Amino acid sequence: MVYRVYVTSNEVPQEALEMVRSVAEVKVNPEYGTPPRDVLMKEVADIDGLYCNITEKIDAPLMDAGKHLKIVASMSVGFDHIDLDAATKRGILATHTPGVLTEAVADETLGLILAVGRRLVEGDDYVRKGRWKLKWSPMQMVGRDIYGKTLGIYGLGRIGIAVAKRAKGFNMKIVYYDAIRNEEAERTLGIAYKPKEEVIRESDYLSVHVPLLPETRNSIGGKELKMMKKTAYLINTARGGIVDEQALIDALRAGTIAGAALDVFEKEPVGTDNPLLTMTNVIVEPHLASGSIESRTAMAVLAAQNLVAGLKGEVPPNLVNRQVLESRRR
Repeated sequence: MVYRVYVTSNEVPQEALEMVRSVAEVKVNPEYGTPPRDVLMKEVADIDGLYCNITEKIDAPLMDAGKHLKIVASMSVGFDHIDLDAATKRGILATHTPGVLTEAVADETLGLILAVGRRLVEGDDYVRKGRWKLKWSPMQMVGRDIYGKTLGIYGLGRIGIAVAKRAKGFNMKIVYYDAIRNEEAERTLGIAYKPKEEVIRESDYLSVHVPLLPETRNSIGGKELKMMKKTAYLINTARGGIVDEQALIDALRAGTIAGAALDVFEKEPVGTDNPLLTMTNVIVEPHLASGSIESRTAMAVLAAQNLVAGLKGEVPPNLVNRQVLESRRR
Protein backbone atom coordinates (compact mmCIF):
# COMPACT_ATOMS: atom_id res chain seq x y z
CA MET A 1 0.00 0.00 0.00
CA VAL A 2 1.26 3.47 -0.87
CA TYR A 3 0.62 6.01 1.87
CA ARG A 4 0.27 9.70 1.13
CA VAL A 5 1.51 12.44 3.46
CA TYR A 6 1.24 16.22 3.38
CA VAL A 7 3.84 18.34 5.19
CA THR A 8 2.67 21.85 6.01
CA SER A 9 6.12 23.48 6.23
CA ASN A 10 8.94 23.57 3.70
CA GLU A 11 11.44 24.15 6.51
CA VAL A 12 11.27 20.63 7.95
CA PRO A 13 14.82 19.20 8.06
CA GLN A 14 15.63 16.75 5.28
CA GLU A 15 16.55 14.04 7.76
CA ALA A 16 12.94 13.92 8.95
CA LEU A 17 11.48 14.14 5.44
CA GLU A 18 13.59 11.20 4.27
CA MET A 19 12.23 9.08 7.12
CA VAL A 20 8.68 9.79 5.97
CA ARG A 21 9.58 9.28 2.30
CA SER A 22 10.83 5.80 3.16
CA VAL A 23 7.20 4.70 3.69
CA ALA A 24 5.06 7.26 1.87
CA GLU A 25 4.62 9.63 -1.02
CA VAL A 26 5.28 13.07 0.42
CA LYS A 27 3.99 16.44 -0.72
CA VAL A 28 5.52 19.49 0.97
CA ASN A 29 3.90 22.91 1.09
CA PRO A 30 6.02 24.86 -1.43
CA GLU A 31 5.36 28.24 0.17
CA TYR A 32 6.99 29.75 3.24
CA GLY A 33 4.77 29.66 6.31
CA THR A 34 1.39 28.13 7.04
CA PRO A 35 -0.72 26.99 4.07
CA PRO A 36 -3.98 28.92 3.71
CA ARG A 37 -7.01 27.18 5.15
CA ASP A 38 -8.56 26.44 1.76
CA VAL A 39 -5.30 24.90 0.54
CA LEU A 40 -5.00 22.73 3.63
CA MET A 41 -8.62 21.58 3.30
CA LYS A 42 -7.90 20.55 -0.29
CA GLU A 43 -4.60 18.81 0.51
CA VAL A 44 -6.01 16.60 3.29
CA ALA A 45 -8.65 15.11 1.00
CA ASP A 46 -6.49 12.21 -0.21
CA ILE A 47 -3.80 11.82 2.45
CA ASP A 48 -3.21 9.20 5.11
CA GLY A 49 -0.91 11.31 7.28
CA LEU A 50 -0.59 15.00 8.09
CA TYR A 51 2.74 16.38 9.31
CA CYS A 52 1.97 19.79 10.85
CA ASN A 53 2.97 22.23 13.56
CA ILE A 54 1.26 24.62 15.97
CA THR A 55 0.39 27.17 13.27
CA GLU A 56 -2.32 24.96 11.74
CA LYS A 57 -5.78 24.54 13.26
CA ILE A 58 -6.58 20.84 13.11
CA ASP A 59 -10.30 20.77 13.81
CA ALA A 60 -13.35 18.63 13.01
CA PRO A 61 -14.09 20.17 9.57
CA LEU A 62 -10.49 19.58 8.50
CA MET A 63 -10.59 15.98 9.70
CA ASP A 64 -13.88 15.41 7.90
CA ALA A 65 -12.23 16.66 4.72
CA GLY A 66 -9.48 14.10 5.27
CA LYS A 67 -11.55 11.00 4.70
CA HIS A 68 -8.50 8.70 4.71
CA LEU A 69 -6.61 10.48 7.48
CA LYS A 70 -5.02 8.06 9.95
CA ILE A 71 -2.61 10.26 11.89
CA VAL A 72 -1.82 13.89 12.64
CA ALA A 73 1.83 14.26 13.64
CA SER A 74 2.60 17.68 15.07
CA MET A 75 6.14 19.00 15.32
CA SER A 76 5.42 20.59 18.70
CA VAL A 77 5.13 19.87 22.39
CA GLY A 78 1.82 21.66 22.67
CA PHE A 79 -1.26 20.17 21.04
CA ASP A 80 -3.90 22.78 21.81
CA HIS A 81 -4.20 23.38 18.04
CA ILE A 82 -5.60 19.85 17.60
CA ASP A 83 -9.21 19.03 18.50
CA LEU A 84 -8.44 15.82 20.36
CA ASP A 85 -12.08 14.88 20.93
CA ALA A 86 -12.78 15.19 17.22
CA ALA A 87 -9.67 13.16 16.35
CA THR A 88 -10.55 10.40 18.82
CA LYS A 89 -14.15 10.23 17.61
CA ARG A 90 -12.87 9.72 14.04
CA GLY A 91 -10.20 7.20 15.01
CA ILE A 92 -7.36 9.55 14.05
CA LEU A 93 -4.11 9.32 15.99
CA ALA A 94 -2.71 12.62 17.29
CA THR A 95 0.95 12.89 18.28
CA HIS A 96 3.38 15.52 19.54
CA THR A 97 7.10 15.86 20.29
CA PRO A 98 7.73 16.18 24.04
CA GLY A 99 11.07 15.98 25.80
CA VAL A 100 13.40 16.85 22.94
CA LEU A 101 13.09 20.61 23.41
CA THR A 102 13.27 20.66 27.22
CA GLU A 103 16.87 21.81 27.51
CA ALA A 104 16.61 24.43 24.76
CA VAL A 105 13.53 26.01 26.34
CA ALA A 106 15.15 25.96 29.78
CA ASP A 107 18.24 27.67 28.35
CA GLU A 108 16.10 30.37 26.76
CA THR A 109 14.10 30.85 29.97
CA LEU A 110 17.20 31.45 32.03
CA GLY A 111 18.52 33.73 29.32
CA LEU A 112 15.33 35.81 29.52
CA ILE A 113 15.58 36.00 33.30
CA LEU A 114 19.12 37.34 33.00
CA ALA A 115 18.20 39.68 30.16
CA VAL A 116 15.14 41.26 31.78
CA GLY A 117 16.63 41.46 35.27
CA ARG A 118 19.92 43.01 34.15
CA ARG A 119 18.37 45.07 31.30
CA LEU A 120 20.69 43.53 28.71
CA VAL A 121 18.54 44.35 25.68
CA GLU A 122 18.07 47.92 26.90
CA GLY A 123 21.83 48.21 27.41
CA ASP A 124 22.54 47.03 23.88
CA ASP A 125 20.09 49.58 22.49
CA TYR A 126 21.57 52.28 24.76
CA VAL A 127 24.99 51.83 23.17
CA ARG A 128 23.80 51.42 19.57
CA LYS A 129 21.74 54.63 19.69
CA GLY A 130 24.65 56.69 20.97
CA ARG A 131 23.16 57.37 24.37
CA TRP A 132 26.26 56.17 26.27
CA LYS A 133 27.94 59.47 27.19
CA LEU A 134 29.81 58.75 30.44
CA LYS A 135 32.45 56.03 30.76
CA TRP A 136 30.89 54.96 34.07
CA SER A 137 28.13 56.28 36.27
CA PRO A 138 26.97 54.82 39.61
CA MET A 139 23.35 54.23 38.57
CA GLN A 140 23.68 54.05 34.77
CA MET A 141 21.42 51.30 33.35
CA VAL A 142 21.30 49.43 36.66
CA GLY A 143 19.16 46.33 36.85
CA ARG A 144 18.38 43.79 39.57
CA ASP A 145 20.27 40.77 40.84
CA ILE A 146 19.45 37.23 39.84
CA TYR A 147 21.83 35.53 42.25
CA GLY A 148 20.12 34.68 45.54
CA LYS A 149 16.68 35.89 44.43
CA THR A 150 13.44 33.87 44.54
CA LEU A 151 12.36 32.10 41.38
CA GLY A 152 8.73 31.03 41.22
CA ILE A 153 7.94 28.24 38.78
CA TYR A 154 4.33 27.89 37.68
CA GLY A 155 4.19 24.36 36.29
CA LEU A 156 6.85 21.83 37.27
CA GLY A 157 6.96 19.54 34.25
CA ARG A 158 10.11 18.61 32.35
CA ILE A 159 10.89 22.20 31.42
CA GLY A 160 10.12 23.58 34.87
CA ILE A 161 12.50 21.06 36.43
CA ALA A 162 15.22 21.88 33.89
CA VAL A 163 14.84 25.60 34.67
CA ALA A 164 15.07 24.86 38.40
CA LYS A 165 18.33 22.94 37.88
CA ARG A 166 19.86 25.91 36.07
CA ALA A 167 18.61 28.39 38.65
CA LYS A 168 20.32 26.43 41.43
CA GLY A 169 23.61 27.52 39.87
CA PHE A 170 22.61 31.10 40.69
CA ASN A 171 21.79 30.13 44.27
CA MET A 172 18.18 31.09 43.69
CA LYS A 173 15.52 30.14 46.20
CA ILE A 174 13.00 28.13 44.19
CA VAL A 175 9.31 27.79 44.96
CA TYR A 176 6.80 26.17 42.65
CA TYR A 177 3.17 25.38 42.09
CA ASP A 178 1.79 22.56 39.97
CA ALA A 179 -1.52 20.76 39.97
CA ILE A 180 0.49 17.61 40.73
CA ARG A 181 3.03 17.90 43.53
CA ASN A 182 6.50 16.45 42.80
CA GLU A 183 8.01 15.47 46.15
CA GLU A 184 10.97 13.73 44.51
CA ALA A 185 11.96 16.98 42.78
CA GLU A 186 11.57 18.78 46.09
CA ARG A 187 14.05 16.40 47.73
CA THR A 188 16.59 16.21 44.93
CA LEU A 189 16.56 19.90 43.97
CA GLY A 190 15.85 21.47 47.33
CA ILE A 191 12.80 23.34 46.06
CA ALA A 192 9.56 24.10 47.89
CA TYR A 193 5.97 23.43 46.88
CA LYS A 194 3.55 26.20 47.79
CA PRO A 195 0.01 27.22 46.82
CA LYS A 196 -0.14 29.20 43.59
CA GLU A 197 -0.93 32.49 45.34
CA GLU A 198 2.09 32.15 47.66
CA VAL A 199 4.40 31.37 44.74
CA ILE A 200 3.17 34.49 42.95
CA ARG A 201 3.58 36.70 46.02
CA GLU A 202 7.08 35.48 46.91
CA SER A 203 8.67 35.47 43.44
CA ASP A 204 11.25 37.96 42.26
CA TYR A 205 11.05 36.17 38.91
CA LEU A 206 7.88 34.24 38.05
CA SER A 207 8.36 31.77 35.19
CA VAL A 208 5.37 30.18 33.43
CA HIS A 209 5.62 26.53 32.33
CA VAL A 210 2.08 25.08 32.40
CA PRO A 211 0.40 23.81 29.22
CA LEU A 212 -2.44 25.82 27.71
CA LEU A 213 -5.62 24.08 28.83
CA PRO A 214 -9.10 25.41 29.59
CA GLU A 215 -8.19 25.56 33.28
CA THR A 216 -4.91 27.42 32.69
CA ARG A 217 -6.13 29.94 30.11
CA ASN A 218 -5.73 33.47 31.57
CA SER A 219 -4.69 31.88 34.87
CA ILE A 220 -2.18 34.72 35.25
CA GLY A 221 -4.58 37.64 35.06
CA GLY A 222 -5.16 40.97 36.74
CA LYS A 223 -5.75 39.47 40.18
CA GLU A 224 -2.55 37.41 40.03
CA LEU A 225 -0.43 40.26 38.67
CA LYS A 226 -1.54 42.49 41.56
CA MET A 227 -0.24 39.81 43.95
CA MET A 228 3.29 40.11 42.54
CA LYS A 229 5.98 42.32 44.03
CA LYS A 230 6.41 45.67 42.32
CA THR A 231 10.04 44.67 41.80
CA ALA A 232 9.16 41.31 40.22
CA TYR A 233 9.38 40.14 36.62
CA LEU A 234 7.13 37.76 34.66
CA ILE A 235 8.71 35.33 32.19
CA ASN A 236 6.58 33.31 29.78
CA THR A 237 8.03 30.68 27.43
CA ALA A 238 4.93 28.43 27.56
CA ARG A 239 1.85 29.73 25.72
CA GLY A 240 0.49 33.23 25.27
CA GLY A 241 -3.06 32.41 26.35
CA ILE A 242 -1.94 31.45 29.86
CA VAL A 243 -1.25 35.12 30.64
CA ASP A 244 -4.09 37.59 30.17
CA GLU A 245 -2.25 39.93 27.79
CA GLN A 246 -4.41 43.00 28.36
CA ALA A 247 -4.11 42.55 32.11
CA LEU A 248 -0.33 42.34 31.71
CA ILE A 249 -0.27 45.53 29.63
CA ASP A 250 -2.33 47.30 32.29
CA ALA A 251 -0.05 46.03 35.07
CA LEU A 252 3.09 47.18 33.28
CA ARG A 253 1.62 50.60 32.55
CA ALA A 254 0.59 50.99 36.19
CA GLY A 255 3.95 49.85 37.54
CA THR A 256 2.32 46.89 39.26
CA ILE A 257 5.32 44.73 38.26
CA ALA A 258 8.83 45.70 37.16
CA GLY A 259 8.83 44.06 33.75
CA ALA A 260 8.28 41.00 31.61
CA ALA A 261 10.09 38.74 29.16
CA LEU A 262 7.79 37.08 26.64
CA ASP A 263 8.48 34.44 24.02
CA VAL A 264 4.78 33.83 23.34
CA PHE A 265 1.65 35.93 22.79
CA GLU A 266 -2.10 35.51 22.59
CA LYS A 267 -1.96 36.27 18.87
CA GLU A 268 1.07 35.19 16.86
CA PRO A 269 2.77 36.74 15.01
CA VAL A 270 2.31 39.65 17.40
CA GLY A 271 0.97 42.81 15.78
CA THR A 272 3.25 45.81 15.50
CA ASP A 273 0.55 47.86 17.25
CA ASN A 274 0.78 45.75 20.40
CA PRO A 275 1.61 48.09 23.30
CA LEU A 276 4.06 45.55 24.73
CA LEU A 277 6.43 46.33 21.87
CA THR A 278 6.76 49.95 23.00
CA MET A 279 7.74 49.16 26.60
CA THR A 280 11.44 49.27 27.43
CA ASN A 281 10.96 47.00 30.45
CA VAL A 282 9.58 44.21 28.24
CA ILE A 283 11.66 41.77 26.21
CA VAL A 284 9.86 40.15 23.29
CA GLU A 285 10.90 37.09 21.29
CA PRO A 286 9.24 35.41 18.24
CA HIS A 287 8.29 32.04 19.84
CA LEU A 288 11.97 31.18 19.89
CA ALA A 289 12.42 29.18 23.09
CA SER A 290 12.98 25.82 21.36
CA GLY A 291 14.87 27.50 18.53
CA SER A 292 18.21 25.73 18.56
CA ILE A 293 19.33 23.74 15.53
CA GLU A 294 19.71 20.64 17.67
CA SER A 295 16.31 20.97 19.31
CA ARG A 296 14.31 21.71 16.17
CA THR A 297 16.00 18.85 14.29
CA ALA A 298 15.19 16.45 17.12
CA MET A 299 11.56 17.64 17.10
CA ALA A 300 11.30 17.09 13.36
CA VAL A 301 12.74 13.58 13.57
CA LEU A 302 10.47 12.62 16.47
CA ALA A 303 7.42 13.88 14.56
CA ALA A 304 8.53 11.75 11.60
CA GLN A 305 8.95 8.70 13.83
CA ASN A 306 5.44 9.22 15.19
CA LEU A 307 4.05 9.56 11.67
CA VAL A 308 5.80 6.49 10.29
CA ALA A 309 4.67 4.34 13.21
CA GLY A 310 1.07 5.48 12.83
CA LEU A 311 1.00 4.81 9.10
CA LYS A 312 2.40 1.31 9.62
CA GLY A 313 -0.29 0.45 12.15
CA GLU A 314 2.07 0.66 15.11
CA VAL A 315 1.57 2.69 18.28
CA PRO A 316 3.40 6.03 17.86
CA PRO A 317 5.91 6.73 20.65
CA ASN A 318 4.20 10.01 21.57
CA LEU A 319 0.50 9.39 21.12
CA VAL A 320 -1.70 11.98 22.83
CA ASN A 321 -5.17 10.46 22.43
CA ARG A 322 -4.61 6.89 23.54
CA GLN A 323 -8.38 6.40 23.69
CA VAL A 324 -8.17 5.74 19.96
CA LEU A 325 -6.43 2.44 20.68
CA GLU A 326 -9.24 1.37 22.97
CA SER A 327 -11.88 2.14 20.36
CA ARG A 328 -9.93 0.15 17.76
CA ARG A 329 -9.91 -2.91 20.01
CA ARG A 330 -13.71 -2.94 20.25
